[in-house]
Amino acid sequence: MELNAWLADTLNKTEAKIAAVCERLGDKIPYIPIDGRYVDQGEQNISWWTNGFWGGIMWQLYHVTGKEIYRKSAEKHEDRLDLAFSDFIGLHHDVGFMYLYTAVANFKLTSSEMSRKRGLHAANILAGRYNSAAKYIVAWDYDAKGWMIIDTMMNLPLLYWASKEAKKPHYEYIARSHADAVIDKLLRPDGSSGHIAILDHSTGHVLENMGGQGYGQGSSWSRGQAWALYGFALSYVHSKNEMYLDIAKRTANYFIANTSHSGYIPLCDFRAPKGSALYDTTAGCIAACGLLEIADNVNEHEKHIYKDAAIDIIMAMTNKFADFDIKTDGIMGGGTTSYNDKSGHHVNIIYGDYFFLEAVLRLLEKDNAIYKEI
Repeated sequence: MELNAWLADTLNKTEAKIAAVCERLGDKIPYIPIDGRYVDQGEQNISWWTNGFWGGIMWQLYHVTGKEIYRKSAEKHEDRLDLAFSDFIGLHHDVGFMYLYTAVANFKLTSSEMSRKRGLHAANILAGRYNSAAKYIVAWDYDAKGWMIIDTMMNLPLLYWASKEAKKPHYEYIARSHADAVIDKLLRPDGSSGHIAILDHSTGHVLENMGGQGYGQGSSWSRGQAWALYGFALSYVHSKNEMYLDIAKRTANYFIANTSHSGYIPLCDFRAPKGSALYDTTAGCIAACGLLEIADNVNEHEKHIYKDAAIDIIMAMTNKFADFDIKTDGIMGGGTTSYNDKSGHHVNIIYGDYFFLEAVLRLLEKDNAIYKEI
């Protein structure tokens, strides 16, 4: 099937399934289906870092279709997230994931003043985590005073948005300062990345590197690689710092090279023991979006490298793992929460579905461009 026809067919099947799930879901906030059905992650933990992705899916589909069912669902979930602001202590570096796809997307599409305030509130929470002595954004809260992680790269667009929206440059300064620290503390010369660095909180000196959600210390967790390549591409878009684009390309080239050895479906860790068949399609979906972002920002002779890789990854994962049966919840199977958490191996995860939809829409030039047109 020709690519555009395949994409249109995939989008039609995706929307049909999400519409059915939306009807079943009500105001529940989804995470991982259990026996084919979502439970309410918002009831279990309203501050859980993935709680903005369903709203993101809704705003993407509202942007494409104009259907009120998606707008109403997104607004309902955004209202629920106000409870996380009230809880406050459960929020950490991932407020970008929670509020960029919900409040900021809402403001972009509808000019909602309440959503603008929510986005700026979240940006202030993220900015408040900045350690000005060591020049990085502190991750998590559980006795992790000196922890920085690769995931935070994908939360930085919230700060770039706030800097432009509020006309206050300190937000962008914090974002760029953290990106620079990631280059220094987590990235490796070959384009791979660590997940967690433990720093001396007063000097920024690296005390220890941890394997985190990958196989182990010194490994190469594929979702972390995806956060890096997409995050640095977006930092380039907002800062126009060519170094960030070069870093994005280096991490992308590493990702493409490793994924090509497993049929363009990424393994959970690129440095896991030989013979590991543990995939993580969420890494592939995130990386595909990042690769398409890179393709938008390189010269004509390079575009095909990154766009073709994104297409290969999305099509390979769809053929092997996608479930378009409207009777079950979740689309992209084969996601893995963490290498060493067997209960989270090869499951459907809500952020995999979000980035899968974003990648398909990007290829069709129909996405809501929430990351860059802000």
